[in-house]
Amino acid sequence: MATPFKKTKGDGKAPRPEGQLRQSQLVGTFGPGAMVDLLDRAVVIGGLEHWGFPKEGFVALDDARLRRSLIPRLKALDSDLDLAREGYFRMAPEGDPRDPHLSVGVRALEFPRWFVCQSCRRLARFGEFERKGERYYHQCEKNKRSVAVPVRFVVACKAGHLSDFPWVAFAHMERKEGNCDRPELYLVENAIGDIARIFVRCKNCQSSTPLSKAGVLPYKCTGDRPWLGGRPMNEPCNEQIQMLVRSASHAYFGQVVSALRLPEPDPDPLRLRLREKDVWKAVHKVTSLDQLQMLVGLMDHVAGAVQGFSLEKVLEAIQAENASGGVQPERPLRSAEYDRIVGAANYQQGTVTPAGSQFAAYRIPRQQVDLPKGVRGLVIVPVLREVRVQVSFSRFDSVGANLQGEYDFEAGKVKPAVLTLPSGNEKWLPAAEIRGEGIFVELDIDAVREWESRPAVKERADKLLHAFAADGKGAFPGVRFYMLHSLSHLLLTAISLECGYAASAIRERIYCGQAEADGPDMAAVMLSTGTTGSEGTLGGLVEEGRRLRHHLREAWDLGRLCSNDPVCAAHDPSSDASDRRTEGAACHGCLYIAECSCERFNKYLDRALVVPTIGNDPALAFFGERP
Repeated sequence: MATPFKKTKGDGKAPRPEGQLRQSQLVGTFGPGAMVDLLDRAVVIGGLEHWGFPKEGFVALDDARLRRSLIPRLKALDSDLDLAREGYFRMAPEGDPRDPHLSVGVRALEFPRWFVCQSCRRLARFGEFERKGERYYHQCEKNKRSVAVPVRFVVACKAGHLSDFPWVAFAHMERKEGNCDRPELYLVENAIGDIARIFVRCKNCQSSTPLSKAGVLPYKCTGDRPWLGGRPMNEPCNEQIQMLVRSASHAYFGQVVSALRLPEPDPDPLRLRLREKDVWKAVHKVTSLDQLQMLVGLMDHVAGAVQGFSLEKVLEAIQAENASGGVQPERPLRSAEYDRIVGAANYQQGTVTPAGSQFAAYRIPRQQVDLPKGVRGLVIVPVLREVRVQVSFSRFDSVGANLQGEYDFEAGKVKPAVLTLPSGNEKWLPAAEIRGEGIFVELDIDAVREWESRPAVKERADKLLHAFAADGKGAFPGVRFYMLHSLSHLLLTAISLECGYAASAIRERIYCGQAEADGPDMAAVMLSTGTTGSEGTLGGLVEEGRRLRHHLREAWDLGRLCSNDPVCAAHDPSSDASDRRTEGAACHGCLYIAECSCERFNKYLDRALVVPTIGNDPALAFFGERP
């Protein structure tokens, strides 16, 4: 990553970049619009217009299935957003700190533009301080020169816009005459760090305002987008601005969509035959078996095309072809992955994954694995590649994806911020590819349906729904998702103790709910691990997956008793006193894991739905007995 460069001294050499980030960090964590602290200053990562690739070009991570899913969602953000036909997903540019070039790397822009003197606490824009080398200095009283550092407070809105804090107006907020003619501001902080003891004071008119009053600012957002450039890049915005600490955990939420690289499915041979020009011209208006039988008897080319297929199958294929307009209907991301994985061929001794494969999955036959009641099957995935693409970002609140891992931006009250100027030429998105392995645990769908029909589970579902409605964000994922998500966390923790990978190196992928109106139910979890490097992983997770019953027992034991019981087990999210509306029996002592491993920021968890817990009806638990 390259930040703003200092001027060269005439030797023709480009200055060294002021900071570095890993390429994978520029997708989601430190993507466009994210604020980063450097040694001497603070910056905001530039938009895609400020990303420069070397002469060799960029590394394309194109995936047609994911592209088709993202285009309508980009259009929901801005009608001008689009993706190119090729090179639409790109790995972040790789700079060389030993041989830097101004045109290669990710350029960051200086932000905030207000600095505070560390000695006298003078608060002013960077232009009022002296710059020497890489630092800003202030000439304090008594001819003392002190270092000035970026102020840590800025303002932003829920639409992602970012601006400097309105220091002048805020300092004179309680002054009847408004701003004075020559404001001279100081940021007075006390040692205890209480925000009520931090004051913005104007030395010229003696006005003073405590920063505690910045909780509700009476100013509208100006639509600033400093990551895209200067003022011409601003856009109208009616949101209220809020104070934000640059390094706060809610300062940046990247919306990242991921998809497994799946081999293209083999086309239906019957529909391929029907698409032949002469054949389709003859049969496209057929609506009954009698009409079809007559055509087969009269036209030899039609009879030859459907030979080997029953007339009922042929009629269904004609109707499907008419309904789709000749185009294969697109499946949602998780549904296509689920179908591909559950349909994997059985593993046979000595099976070797072909070199260069992007995806390989094998179902372990039941006679080779000890599966407990409630688990339908185990699929090992020795080779997988996952493409992660950042679409947008938000501040203050994360934007939740649906059960397919896709974002419905049209349904949101506030749309997140874009990574590039919509009307610009950058028709691509930053991406990273993860290479690794995983295990897929498929639950018995009949057992899941029976569990959902229990009165105790229905009552718990109503309670979780009531609590979720009070939180007021997104759509309720359903009690099945709570159970699958909690099972995933317990199983992840149990496996990490023996597989050789840290718990933070394993990620979950939940397959839950009705895929489509006419699709199969999904109830499965996949645990995977991987890296962005070329070597991927070493197979430890796949091998441990074969000991599934052992790990389920360990997970069951972990969930039975929490160090915070009975308080944790008795937590009622629907209670007025609850401060955790999206969790049932869940806390740091039992279910919470590293957020990089969790799809939902440790929300929508309830271990009482997986295992029996203290004070709860045992009928709530999907695994009522130890596996």
